[in-house]
Amino acid sequence: MIQSRSRLRMNGVHISHPHSFLSGKSLGAGENKVVIEAYPGPGALSRALLRLPKSKIRKLIILESWDRFYQYLKPLEAVDPRVTVLPIDGYTWDSYSVIEEKGLLDDVMKHDWNAGIHPELHFIAQLPHGVYGEQFFSQLFRCMPTKSWLFKYGRVPMSLVLSQPMWDRGTAPYATNARCKVSVIAEATSQLQNAVRPSELQPYDDHFHPSTSRVVSKKAESKRAGQPHVAVNVVPHQDQLIRSDQLDHWDYVLRRLFVLKSTPLKNAMNSLAPGAPTLLKVLTDPELPPEERVNINDKIKNLTIKDWALIVRAFYNWPFSPEDLTFSNAEDFGPGREG
Repeated sequence: MIQSRSRLRMNGVHISHPHSFLSGKSLGAGENKVVIEAYPGPGALSRALLRLPKSKIRKLIILESWDRFYQYLKPLEAVDPRVTVLPIDGYTWDSYSVIEEKGLLDDVMKHDWNAGIHPELHFIAQLPHGVYGEQFFSQLFRCMPTKSWLFKYGRVPMSLVLSQPMWDRGTAPYATNARCKVSVIAEATSQLQNAVRPSELQPYDDHFHPSTSRVVSKKAESKRAGQPHVAVNVVPHQDQLIRSDQLDHWDYVLRRLFVLKSTPLKNAMNSLAPGAPTLLKVLTDPELPPEERVNINDKIKNLTIKDWALIVRAFYNWPFSPEDLTFSNAEDFGPGREG
């Protein structure tokens, strides 16, 4: 996993101007930031962040578990007292417990969720190619309704560099073929924003490592090298559409129904559980106001975020819904789950 991660070059151009993440029109703009950076590679972005004044960043906590890159990063501690470099993996939950145990977040306040975006804490990462990056991306959104991971400190903003295909899946609007579980969860939990114009990160070989000319492996992860990338800002919504006690129900319903994304809802409900089609009457009850009804003739991919909320609510309240909603799937691991 570590060796196959796509990395920023030492001479990255536009991403080396981190104002797009922390200043101006960024959703996460602020002063006196404590920044946690995961997947830094050899540290192009890390060094760019340190060029910002101390009034902008007071602390930079860098997580890098691959020794080859760690050796590039560790010397930064000697030249800038704001830096702490830890040889731990940003993918795993325990890494963030290590940060806390070392007291690195003792000076970070827990900000009331309803009092705005967290003014101090900020998470930055370039997500790796392949399944691990996609799982990590998905888990970031799943942590918001439960206020777990870094979100226990409040509405912590995030700035991410990721592949264009991964971003397209996460932001796919309803009624498109790319619409999926991740895009529904992302829409329900967060506001998303391009930090820079995608064209500013092209061509790929001018900004990212390894260059396409150096990739010789036939592995799926290597084949993704050269894909367009985007830089984005993400912040949690104040009002979370997904209730913390219903997250597993959202996961279950979305997973089951998106297998049949081109099927009308009325024909797909049986995939939830035996007897689930009885919920169609609940969703179309003429006694309900129009805004609380669902058009069961719509295809799964055409359902709006409002429709999904109504479907999950009906499933959650159904006395015959399955007791075991868990999935044996790697997506359920990462920073959103302990173990």
